[in-house]
Amino acid sequence: MACKSCSSGSCGSTSTSGEVKGCQSNGGCGSGGCNKMNVFDWLSDLDVPSFQRYHIVEVKFKGGRKEYFRNADQLELHTGDSVMVDSSSGTQLGVVSLQGELVRLQLLKKNIKDDDKIKTIFRLATEKDIEKHEQAMARDLPTMYRGRQIISDLKLNMKLSDVEFQSDGSKAIFYYSSEDRVDFRELIKLLATEFKIRVEMKQISLRQEAGRLGGIGVCGRELCCSTWLSDFKNVTTSAARYQNLSLNPVKLSGQCGRLKCCLNYELETYMDALKSIPTIEGRLKTKRGDAILQKTDIFKRMMWFGIVGEEAIWIPVSCDRVAEIVELNKKGIIPESFEDLNPDAPAVEKPTLSELNSDLERMDKKYGGSAKSGNRNNRNNRGNRDGGPRSDRGPRTPRPEGENRGPRPERGPRPEGQDRGPRPPRPEGESRGPRPEGQDRGPRPPRPEGESRGPRPERGPRPEGQDRVPRPPRPEGQNRPNGAAPLADGTATPKPFKKKKKFKPRPPRDGAAPTPEA
Repeated sequence: MACKSCSSGSCGSTSTSGEVKGCQSNGGCGSGGCNKMNVFDWLSDLDVPSFQRYHIVEVKFKGGRKEYFRNADQLELHTGDSVMVDSSSGTQLGVVSLQGELVRLQLLKKNIKDDDKIKTIFRLATEKDIEKHEQAMARDLPTMYRGRQIISDLKLNMKLSDVEFQSDGSKAIFYYSSEDRVDFRELIKLLATEFKIRVEMKQISLRQEAGRLGGIGVCGRELCCSTWLSDFKNVTTSAARYQNLSLNPVKLSGQCGRLKCCLNYELETYMDALKSIPTIEGRLKTKRGDAILQKTDIFKRMMWFGIVGEEAIWIPVSCDRVAEIVELNKKGIIPESFEDLNPDAPAVEKPTLSELNSDLERMDKKYGGSAKSGNRNNRNNRGNRDGGPRSDRGPRTPRPEGENRGPRPERGPRPEGQDRGPRPPRPEGESRGPRPEGQDRGPRPPRPEGESRGPRPERGPRPEGQDRVPRPPRPEGQNRPNGAAPLADGTATPKPFKKKKKFKPRPPRDGAAPTPEA
């Protein structure tokens, strides 16, 4: 059965053709209108006799307003039944939202005493009562729009937010909000004359207005005040300071224009976490400089400080270390830094870059990092071939001054299957040296068949402004280097093409493996 208690008053109501109006879910929508501030009855499955049931019932009206009434006549009621009750404004139609033992708990929660002040339920609503109630609720929106026009004509500093007609249509409650005191005596006369009803003006706060109108918050959910929040606690800016939130009124304000109620939800958790955070009254003193607190992460228990003059660089320090520095400053002790708290400890010299790389240099010298080390290894290998390792032969005796080493003995043929080995690399920056005078380079060995010369290195652009140097003239009668004779017009006759000889490998020496000529 429909509850017909949403702000528009049309949810669950039917038209003349029998179709459901409003959201067309017949009282089961989840938007917060039909089930606004509902309490789940987890004791509904208990079959309790009617005479043992709790005699007070919770009844819900338009806008989610709930009141409690006594079932004096022991009516057989079910959740969702429409009943006629004796309210403060007269006879009103409401919907049963909760009954049983949970109502007793709700009375204890809201501090409502079970006494004679609780009014009674008259009877179950009939079809005629429901029809009158729908006609009265249909007048709410037109009356509110017309009332706003009258308020604008009278230039009153107030905002009309909602109008609620009584079920019989004889009285209407006008809900308004205003920051100042308003004299609405003239307004009441005009409204009573315009609509032929008794008028009651009721001022509500901005939070109550947002709860009656509803809406979607920045979190993406419905407003807490329009769904489940019934009591509004005071919210101050200190709640935002404790949670390290920026005091931006645009981000901290809700749709009502006041501070968000959700600022109080996690405040107690932050207050408990702040008990273990040290309080910084001024600057922390270190020999590096005075430190100013920049930021505190409460749950990670980390504090960021900036040295005076270097505020752009934040240094993270744990809360335990900060507490130790605070105690040292109270005793007049200034630590070296945030990491070193003992000022009397001897200063530890940091190794230089050359000392750190000394191990690498020793490794290079040991394992052939230069040409000299490679020659030394070759000599050691020759010594090993001659008579075992040099370590077994003892230390080498120094050569007398001015005495030469003497002629090197003939090496002899290389054993079969043994390669010469790669030539050690020349040190960077060292040239080969000039060729002895009178010694020719000799013919270049032919390139193996199928092997290409490789790409020619890029010459690079000629410097700007530099011309190509002209080639000097060739003396008369001298041929070109390739042997081509000049013709009468100065050109050279092409040299006939000669087929390259096929490369023949050098015969091996005494049975050794053939090697190309170096």
